[in-house]
Amino acid sequence: MNPSKKNTSLSRRDFLKSSAFAGIGTALSPRIVKGDQPELTPSTQKSPSPLNIAVIGTGTQGRVLIESCLRIPEIHFKAICDIWGYSQRYASRYLQKYGYNVNVYEDFRQLLDKEKELHAVIIATPDWMHAEQANACMERGLHVYCEKEMSNSLEQARSMVRTAKKTKKLLQIGHQRRSNPRYIHAIELLIHEKNLLGQVGQSYAQWNRAKSEMLGWPEKYTIPPEKLEKYGYGSMIEFRNWRWFKKYGGGPMVDLGSHQIDLFPWVFGCLPSSVTSCGGNDYYDKREWYDNVMAIYEFKTPQGTCRAMYQVQTTTKYGGFFEAFMGDNGTIVMSEVPQNGNWAMREAHAPEWDSLVKDGFLESETPPVQKLDTQNIFLDVRVTQEAGRWPLPVELAKPPHQPHLENFFSAIRDGTPLNCPGEIGFETAVAVLTANKAVESTRKINFDKGQFKA
Repeated sequence: MNPSKKNTSLSRRDFLKSSAFAGIGTALSPRIVKGDQPELTPSTQKSPSPLNIAVIGTGTQGRVLIESCLRIPEIHFKAICDIWGYSQRYASRYLQKYGYNVNVYEDFRQLLDKEKELHAVIIATPDWMHAEQANACMERGLHVYCEKEMSNSLEQARSMVRTAKKTKKLLQIGHQRRSNPRYIHAIELLIHEKNLLGQVGQSYAQWNRAKSEMLGWPEKYTIPPEKLEKYGYGSMIEFRNWRWFKKYGGGPMVDLGSHQIDLFPWVFGCLPSSVTSCGGNDYYDKREWYDNVMAIYEFKTPQGTCRAMYQVQTTTKYGGFFEAFMGDNGTIVMSEVPQNGNWAMREAHAPEWDSLVKDGFLESETPPVQKLDTQNIFLDVRVTQEAGRWPLPVELAKPPHQPHLENFFSAIRDGTPLNCPGEIGFETAVAVLTANKAVESTRKINFDKGQFKA
């Protein structure tokens, strides 16, 4: 479980050239599953020819991935699939603007039967369909990039890992922070290699969103009841808002939390030993999943017990989304949106960091924030000045999903290790789905290490 060491053959100057980032995330991959890498056919090894792909699921997330793929050279769209005519039309017309006249399918099985020149498939459908679709694609000899969560069922998620091993096909799970050069720099280099924070004992993350209504749809694109039933949906409300229903997804804790909870084992270097959660469906009507959850994970590390707190709220956007990794020498605050977190904060007693600035690992400290004078005579003067920030020098001048997709395509072409293969995605699925169970049971749940093995 210990993160792998940085590739020392990669120069720091090259690392910091994030605008040219392509394979850096794989070279510094924090978790490389050795011995289980798929066998790649000669036609996909270092081939200069385009990779032919299809996209199953062209809703909001599917379009995000399409947009990122359009920025990557030599990726050729051949087909798309979605059960909703609105999404079919939107995606096909969008791709047509870029010269791709794709074949359009309603049923993914028909796509697999008719498309004979594909190398890979991107899956961005609701969670409950991921396993069936990913397994079918791998059984047909195709590599798969599958959005998280792997599934809302651990047994189904486990089947995906086993199919990948059996077929020797690549399975990348869409935890895109695993390929983000800023996160790699912060966690792999500063925390693990440079020991910037000293002993990291706590982590905190949150994803807060303002209240929102159920998603609607254009009346003329209403799916007939018999078609909804054919594909497993009880109504258009369920189809459009599947994340809130237990049959289809895992609620905000899974949908939002898994991105950030996935980081905790990377930072601590081990899997969680327990989780305690509380939450509920306290605000919204007609939604099955909890609209708020607070969870505490415990990690048994060689240095002692560490804890990570996570919260997701869907009625307030206060604080937005970010992660903080806290050690006795300092704290690193990160977010996929750099304005919310891309800096370190140093404890007063910590070893100096100026040498790291000189070597290009940090930027110079920004001045501490001076607070206004107060008439409160009981205020301790030691809290009138906040610590300065040491910005991280790594930027990502690309959409956040692009490096993760680049890693996937590089793995197909060159055998580059995946940054988030199914084994890692499964570990995260165990962690977040169990947190939901802990809310329901109102008790602490201890993990057995065997639970994380697919």
